[in-house]
Amino acid sequence: MKRLNSVALAAAASLSCSLLLPAESLACTSFVLKAADGTAVYGRTMEWGAFDLNSRLVVVPRGHEFTGHTPDGKAGLTWRGRHGAVALDALEKDLLTDGMNEQGLVVGALYLPGFAKYQPYEPDAAARSLGPGDLASYLLTRFATVDEVRAGLEDVRVVPIPEKALGGITPPLHWMVAERSGRAIVVEYLEGRLHVFDNPLRVLTNAPSFDWHMTNLRNYVNLSPVALPGMRLEDLDFTPLGGGSGLIGLPGDFTPPSRFVRAVAFTQTARRTPDGPETVYEALRILDNFNVPLGASEGSNVQGTALEGMRSSTIWTSVADTGNLVYYYHTQHNRRLRMADLKKIDFSAGKAGLQHFALDKDRSQEVKDVTPRGGTTLGIDGVIKQLENPAARQ
Repeated sequence: MKRLNSVALAAAASLSCSLLLPAESLACTSFVLKAADGTAVYGRTMEWGAFDLNSRLVVVPRGHEFTGHTPDGKAGLTWRGRHGAVALDALEKDLLTDGMNEQGLVVGALYLPGFAKYQPYEPDAAARSLGPGDLASYLLTRFATVDEVRAGLEDVRVVPIPEKALGGITPPLHWMVAERSGRAIVVEYLEGRLHVFDNPLRVLTNAPSFDWHMTNLRNYVNLSPVALPGMRLEDLDFTPLGGGSGLIGLPGDFTPPSRFVRAVAFTQTARRTPDGPETVYEALRILDNFNVPLGASEGSNVQGTALEGMRSSTIWTSVADTGNLVYYYHTQHNRRLRMADLKKIDFSAGKAGLQHFALDKDRSQEVKDVTPRGGTTLGIDGVIKQLENPAARQ
């Protein structure tokens, strides 16, 4: 009975914390695919159902000087960027949530409510400290490989910084970091300590901690892309009702554990692709499975006015071709794919600070009108005539 009571108390405490935080507001999913030529392609969705994050595309030049935040307002860690980067920010601040640098290193910040607990702030160590909102900038602009990231994290302290837009809580985050070779790690701060996990399956969602998700996969070892065989019972033959029977039992809800299992299943059964550009297609196809509608993500305390103008909890989707150094995205308003080619960007030191660009010039879907001109019933002769004479279609 004493054991049951302690478990009940722990569960109640966890539930209380989840009710105080926007725990259901962020439901991001990320992964990395590899092409036959070795190119690594990263993809992720950004879900935030409480309000629009008003993300912008950010170009970060080499040599830009950064200063980390601290709880008492002292200047935190200062550093000068070694690598240029393209990223997406949040809250119209330089809080980078996702991006790729010119060395092909990708960093994505995902929510970890109820589990993220950062290192305690020590004023005497302010010069080594930065907030969780600073970490993606630090990693993208300083490092080229996951080994460099792992070593560099030992030199800094990530401390709690309240964010007014989140009701004064510190954003509970963890990070997926992947390099050009496809190697990936997960960075988490649990119980005030840094944890860096190898991520051989190259998948990450949200809570609980990454090691829990890896253990949970053992509950799904029966899943297979191969259809189940038929069975004979008495004098009756039973065969599966269509394809996909090997994945019966795949969880379909929006919770982080279920999305983690699905992401592993979909990436492990992904179509074989020859190179980066073709793998971008496959990444986008898989990511479509993780779009979250309004009402399925935000908490019950969200006011209706905060959702005005939003069409989806999946605010944007990004894909990074680390081999060809092309960063793609589309948004809840316009699914037309847009790209930034890092090879064509001048990241030279001395450029005037960070550059910011709106993700959508107009918050509406671009639609190409392909209605045949001159009537809707052209017949085969009319179609051939239009094909032979492009001017007739104008």
